[in-house]
Amino acid sequence: MDFNSFNKFASAPASEDGVAARFYDRTIKTDKLDAQGFPVFAEVCFCEIRLKDNVSEVFDQPATIDKIRRFPREYALYQQMRKQAAEGTPLEQFAFLSKPEIEALKVRGIYSVESLGALDDDKANSLGIAKERDQARKFIEQAANNRCIENWRQKEEQYLARIAGLEEDIASLKQTAGKRKGSNKGGSN
Repeated sequence: MDFNSFNKFASAPASEDGVAARFYDRTIKTDKLDAQGFPVFAEVCFCEIRLKDNVSEVFDQPATIDKIRRFPREYALYQQMRKQAAEGTPLEQFAFLSKPEIEALKVRGIYSVESLGALDDDKANSLGIAKERDQARKFIEQAANNRCIENWRQKEEQYLARIAGLEEDIASLKQTAGKRKGSNKGGSN
């Protein structure tokens, strides 16, 4: 999600006063079994609803069409988060961030390491996340270096396979040459 889209969502009025809702994915066990007899799990969208001034009650249920209609702003944020997370490395995979830092970034509309690294200096400084942005950039650079190493490793495997094939060819040629020498020696006796 770009910064303008985030501002649009953030400045929109809440769906309901005194009610906070969030949509998220949860992995649940289904009634199905796979071919080996293990349970099959599915990712299901859930809606968590909290009421203002009531910390003891949390309504946490699978999302329904009614809940999506009731909380359209929150569902739009959830959809944007899913889209952006699918397009990059999820912040949860970024070892330098704690869970509270990850949640703080998500509140600001940043869901992937790539989007964090792409922030310009002014936005990163105004949001107070310049240090995290710099770490994300280093992470991305390192990932690019890992890609070079992986390409080199693949080329090395190709060369080793080619060398093994050539060694087999040499052994075969030596064997053929040895048979010819043996047949020439046997014919002169």
